[in-house]
Amino acid sequence: MLLNAVLGYAQEARAERAVAALGAMTAAQARVLRDGEPRPVPAREVVPGDILLLEEGNAVPADARLLGAVSLRTLEASLTGESLPVGKDAAPLDHAAALGDRRNMVLSGTAVSGGRGRAVVTATGMGTEIGRIAGLLGRTPAEETPLQRELGRTGRRLGALVLVIAGVMALTLVLVGGVRDLAALVDVLLLAVALAVAAVPEGLPAITSAVLALGTGRMARRRAVVRRLPAVETLGSASVIASDKTGTLTRNEMTVREVVTASGVTGVTGGGYAPEGELSAGKGPLRLGPQWAEVERLLIGAALASNAALREEGRWTVQGDPTEGALIVAARKAGLSPGELDARLPRVGELPFSSERKRMSTVHREAGRLVLFSKGAPDVLLERCTSELVGEEVHPLSGARRAAIRAENERLAARALRTLGVASRTLPGNAPAGEATEDLERDLVFLGLVGMIDPPREEARAAVARAREAGIRPLMITGDHPVTAAAIATELGLVSPGERALTGADLARLPESELERAVRETGVYARVDPEHKLRIVRALPTWRGGRGDDRGRGERRPRAEGRRHRRDDGRHRHRRVQRGRRHGARRRQLRHHRRGGRSWARHLR
Repeated sequence: MLLNAVLGYAQEARAERAVAALGAMTAAQARVLRDGEPRPVPAREVVPGDILLLEEGNAVPADARLLGAVSLRTLEASLTGESLPVGKDAAPLDHAAALGDRRNMVLSGTAVSGGRGRAVVTATGMGTEIGRIAGLLGRTPAEETPLQRELGRTGRRLGALVLVIAGVMALTLVLVGGVRDLAALVDVLLLAVALAVAAVPEGLPAITSAVLALGTGRMARRRAVVRRLPAVETLGSASVIASDKTGTLTRNEMTVREVVTASGVTGVTGGGYAPEGELSAGKGPLRLGPQWAEVERLLIGAALASNAALREEGRWTVQGDPTEGALIVAARKAGLSPGELDARLPRVGELPFSSERKRMSTVHREAGRLVLFSKGAPDVLLERCTSELVGEEVHPLSGARRAAIRAENERLAARALRTLGVASRTLPGNAPAGEATEDLERDLVFLGLVGMIDPPREEARAAVARAREAGIRPLMITGDHPVTAAAIATELGLVSPGERALTGADLARLPESELERAVRETGVYARVDPEHKLRIVRALPTWRGGRGDDRGRGERRPRAEGRRHRRDDGRHRHRRVQRGRRHGARRRQLRHHRRGGRSWARHLR
């Protein structure tokens, strides 16, 4: 049995949360342009046609088309699953784009993480993308759980049987007992009614509720909260689990995995924002030497050219851009404290990041001189570099080294790692302190590449393996980029290496006749809209079978066909299935064995 019933309860809960989120957003304040002047108005009073004024930290109250943007970035993980801030611009799109690729739109339910912009409101309330999701979830028909269907079927059969027995008893008493008057007939009818009432198992609902409550308690001890009791039984009938990626299978915390410098590749262990891990080179920890000097200088520049802050408030969190937070955490793992770096190299100037520049630079005072650190897109940064740091010396950057750096960047990108380049420059003595212009971003010294990713949860990897062992097929359905989704799914063991993700655009082109086959053969879906998510769930097979691995996918038979042999806790249990009815053979086997039978094999034929 599929997880549809549990999905029904989960969808109802998500619909309630979505509606609550809409209510919270309408209670917030928004800045709009009315009568040529900016005015703060309640978000519920924003209407289509209003001009929104967006700044860092604002919550977007409605769906809107950008009219202009300066370094505007928004957090869209709540809608698309994209763990990184998404850069926005007002340029028109030349093709139909999925929700996560609409770079000229800002969406309700998201937040501005940086920059500023203006946008004209196109939809509010239930007309927005988040409102449409709430509407889809609200219109999803509620389905009965297998237990509820079985109890209803049992109740109907038992009721019919009781009525038949009571009728037969009443008719027998009338014919045999020689009932002749009305009083005797009434007594017979009362007896029949009493028999029918006595046969009704009135304690069954109470017993069922008690058993389900015990199951709910066991789930609570495993830190799983169940809203409705019947969902506990439904979980035991699941054959497919469809999960989101960001924040569910992954930590939703960017983490540096690799640092590439002139002397080689340095691995960074640990995950999330906790500064726990170490730097490794080859099969051992990174030792003092040329590679250590390169990595240390790179992490110093990456940490200083950032505006994020790392905080410990019960758990480690990042205030600001997640990418910059990951760089600060990597520096902490190398023993570089942000406070000590700020004291040793105070900032005196800054060139902020923008979508046009694709880089950010800061100017710092170091030992009586000015030093510029820059981080950004590797291809953009490499064009402004003329040399490279090798150990503690600066060497000219040759054409061969440029090609090698680009190859390393492509290697990291193929593993779904987000890459950043880091460079520096010692400014001339006549450079004005406190001022920073783009003229300073030239003749840079390339320090290296940084590869980072939102890592999968360790417990998620173990959960996927246990689900497969239990015969449950796990799927990933996310709005994130296909390459990133496929890489995370491969690392978790959801799909085989090299298997590509099926996108929402691919699903839109598939006819219904081919959708079921595609769903059987694909384990990861990316850039998927809510409508396509519902199509995927509805196309999943509604029977349980197989072992949950890739070997039997697409050819598994329903459990009601053939026979099954399985091992459970070291004992063998054999069940024979005929015409859709299961007949337990275990007791017959044991009795035959105790009586000195020669073999159990003939009971399994």
